[in-house]
Amino acid sequence: MKRLVVLFSILILSGFLVACGQNAENQKASNTGEEENATEEIKSEKWNQIQEKGEIVAGTSGTLIGASTYDEDDNLTGYDVEIMKEIAERLDLEIRFEIMGIDGMLPAIESGRIDVAVNDIEATDKRKEQFAFSDPYKYSYSTMVVREEDNSGIESLDDLEGKRAGGGATTIYSQIAEHFGAKVVTYGNAPNEAYLRDVNNGNTDVIVNDYYLSKFGVAGFPEFDIHLHPDLKFHATEQAVVMDLEAETLQQKINETLAEMKEDGTLTELATQFYQEDASQKPEDEIEEIEGLEL
Repeated sequence: MKRLVVLFSILILSGFLVACGQNAENQKASNTGEEENATEEIKSEKWNQIQEKGEIVAGTSGTLIGASTYDEDDNLTGYDVEIMKEIAERLDLEIRFEIMGIDGMLPAIESGRIDVAVNDIEATDKRKEQFAFSDPYKYSYSTMVVREEDNSGIESLDDLEGKRAGGGATTIYSQIAEHFGAKVVTYGNAPNEAYLRDVNNGNTDVIVNDYYLSKFGVAGFPEFDIHLHPDLKFHATEQAVVMDLEAETLQQKINETLAEMKEDGTLTELATQFYQEDASQKPEDEIEEIEGLEL
């Protein structure tokens, strides 16, 4: 009889332990489900907010010839601007542009003032630690605007040592110039003419910048003694739409739209319109890589 009691007690205890284990597993599964739901809500929060407003707010400068500028009728246009307009239209959204300097765009994303930034912004590994980027819509490389008479005394990247380089304080191009010993002269959200005129009159020596933007900037002011450096092509780049790091649903929507635009030829059409070259495709030129520089 005593043995039966002991056996019965063991069976009851075993059943209790199994039930506890099952409850623990059920609770763990429930917690995991709640965490996954919370994560999905965070990923979708920015997109949901945009949908509720029916509007997406994009930061841009309005001062980059070819990318973000004003036409003769004072309408904001350019490759980046028209791409963002097309994305908004295909996502059934209104779009509003906030005009600001390049140095203020990433902080404006962090503060929630704007939803995205489109201003020929390069997607670098370091920036991807803080922000989400769309797939690239533009491929390019870096070059220099220099005085035509003597290339501003620059025949290699090492010759940037001691030179004065015009540029935005936080741009990749200014980081490159500083890496090679140049002193960066900043302008805020000044138009292209201010940068180019200073190289022409000797206030600065060089502008390190994107090939396409530099090409059109130089062409826009034929009276200046400036040109693209004939020999220096370096640091291949990819430009993309920038947004909050956790805005994964918005990122997905923009990527899907860009893929459609690439497939139906819209990206090529816009690139050719504004750059006379297909900047939506990777360049075939041999581009020098810069080593030892974390961008």
